[in-house]
Amino acid sequence: MKDSSASSQKSCIVIACGGVGKRMGGQKPARELGGVSLFRRMSDWAGAQSDLVAISLRDARKSPDRNLPLLIDLEGNLGPIAALHSALAFAKDRGRCSVLLVGCDQPFLPVDLLARLNEELGDSPAVIPVCEGRPQSLAALWRSDPAHLEAFIRSGGRAIWRYADEIGAKRLRWDKSPGKDPFFDVNDMESLAEAERRMRDE
Repeated sequence: MKDSSASSQKSCIVIACGGVGKRMGGQKPARELGGVSLFRRMSDWAGAQSDLVAISLRDARKSPDRNLPLLIDLEGNLGPIAALHSALAFAKDRGRCSVLLVGCDQPFLPVDLLARLNEELGDSPAVIPVCEGRPQSLAALWRSDPAHLEAFIRSGGRAIWRYADEIGAKRLRWDKSPGKDPFFDVNDMESLAEAERRMRDE
């Protein structure tokens, strides 16, 4: 049996905070859920999974935490793939074999996410959880290979799912309890209110 806790320590986690959050009126990481900011919830979750956690965003002045390593995304409004590039480069620089990239707006991620993904990674370039048929590329574990991604971006590639297909990322089926999507993301005020109700019920 593989020691998933040991392998998890070889992985780092990067929290993507580069989105503008227009549908929430901006400042998404600072929005509170149950009296705690979305970012703080994610950083606490990440800190319990790995000994190395960093933040990816577009503007250093908007960092929600000055104590964590700060990664500045590529310019050009590339979207989430810029955060993935930052994450892969950071992981390689820190000598980590893989990196888990997550969004700052995923307050219900499973506590065993990194461990299970590490168990499945093997020799694959990445492993992506799939819940109800939907690949969760912003909750995936990626091997630290920024050079391949840089070539993809130079060729005009922008979609993470296309990159995942190109490198042959493994898919991991992830079941959920009724009404409890572990990959639920808070994208607007309506989903924030839904998350509040779910938190009260749990």
